[in-house]
Amino acid sequence: MNLFIVEDEIRLRNSLMHHIPWEDHGIEVIGTAENGLEALRLFERKKPDIVLLDIEMPQMDGITLARKLQELDPLVKQIILSGHDNFEFAQAAMDVGVMKYLLKPAGDEEILKAVLEAAEQLRQELERISNQAMLQEKWRQHLPQLRSSFFRRWAEGAYSLREAVQYGKDVQLDLKPDRQLAVAVLDMDPLPEAETRFGPKDRQLLLFSLHSIVSELLQRSGHWSFTDPEGRTVILFDAGPEEDPNDVLLHAHTTVTRLLGKAKECLKLTASAGICGATGGPEELHKLYAQAGKALLCRKVYGRDIAIPYREEPEGTSALTVQPTLEKGLEIALETGDPGKAEELASALWTEGMDRAVSVDDVHEHVLYFVSLLTRTIQRQGWRVKEVTGDDYVFFHNPLLLTTKEQIQAWLSRTVRHIAAYVQNQRQCISHETVRTILDIVEKELDSELTLHTVADRLYVNSSYLSRLFKQETGKPFSTYVLERKMDAAKAALLKGAKVYDAAMLTGYRDVSYFTKVFRKYWGVTPGEMKP
Repeated sequence: MNLFIVEDEIRLRNSLMHHIPWEDHGIEVIGTAENGLEALRLFERKKPDIVLLDIEMPQMDGITLARKLQELDPLVKQIILSGHDNFEFAQAAMDVGVMKYLLKPAGDEEILKAVLEAAEQLRQELERISNQAMLQEKWRQHLPQLRSSFFRRWAEGAYSLREAVQYGKDVQLDLKPDRQLAVAVLDMDPLPEAETRFGPKDRQLLLFSLHSIVSELLQRSGHWSFTDPEGRTVILFDAGPEEDPNDVLLHAHTTVTRLLGKAKECLKLTASAGICGATGGPEELHKLYAQAGKALLCRKVYGRDIAIPYREEPEGTSALTVQPTLEKGLEIALETGDPGKAEELASALWTEGMDRAVSVDDVHEHVLYFVSLLTRTIQRQGWRVKEVTGDDYVFFHNPLLLTTKEQIQAWLSRTVRHIAAYVQNQRQCISHETVRTILDIVEKELDSELTLHTVADRLYVNSSYLSRLFKQETGKPFSTYVLERKMDAAKAALLKGAKVYDAAMLTGYRDVSYFTKVFRKYWGVTPGEMKP
């Protein structure tokens, strides 16, 4: 038997673990915990037979812990070691399934005796539940999981007709070889960009919620549902051989549409479904399941929140072609950092391709075209795709993760915005660096004659570009900025006692009379009147 000790006092916990000869009596201590929350977390992993626990612990008291452990495993035997000689505590412990209530300081022999009694009681109970009635109850409890596993394997084509009928009996399903089946596969649509309640990490939760809603609504319909390896909900519609196959399919479509509406109503999010193209016998289940899965892929053609029937894809579809002018226009808009124009042209290119798309493969080709175009545009600037596209890089790496038309459009729109914004940001960084270089030149060379043309020549750019850039970044013309800095420097020098001649030389004026004229016009007084 396995023992788990829960005690917040470290000395007592170590004493209980090491000073009692558990192994001599067939008891193995498999773990300890210092509080109720830690014990609850470890309980599922350790699977103890007996728990020895304190009643007063931080974060979760022993009574609460005992109640939760009893809910997790009704067979677990629990012994409380308490410092409270209080009838109400003892009564509360017994009410939640505790078999012994020992008072501290209980001796080692008393504690050992209580644990051995619990072990013996557990052995007797295990013998009782080994009878047929208890085994049947266990079977009934596990039946839903066993059925799901059977359906999953059957849908994947793992069974022949004879094996499916036989294994069906094992999970209490009476499968008739002459029955008609139809299959639908339901999946949550990708989350809209504006969704704030759920994130990408909540996908499994949403898939579970969808399956729960479907299972509840189908409970009395005679149809079966299970989850496939991807977490999608699969519905098996069962009909007799005498029913019209078209009526069976119509019923499947009606039911699935209603289920999608209910899921949308409950979750405030959309789901879509693919439905097989015809009914088939039990031996064709794997084909019907594959058809429904392929139909679901057509969300890329038709969009989200839809039930899509399977159709054979047309053969010999034409290769994708686009207008060169639109493509060139998009490249120019991206490279010049014009997000509005880039989005407009990307949307036009997307619509042009989708107007001719008649199959999922056509949409895949269209997505790959954009992946190539955008990758080429980014790399032509010498940048990394991952750096520019951020979280959307995963779709460049695996475009098949884009599962609906709306998701593809949103990805395309975000990506062209990111590229255009990145271009603007890089250009802004370059502009800032250029202006910082100019400001540095002005500060270091105030004693020389500075003109826009001489600075432009030194930076290997044309003066008109430099003039516009400087005013855009600083809000004033270059000449105005230089004059302000020279006059500020001259004033500061004069206030420190410099002579007029020295102040003129310091600020790059070789003609003192001209310096005096400029200074008076700027400050309203002559340099000589600027007393320290």
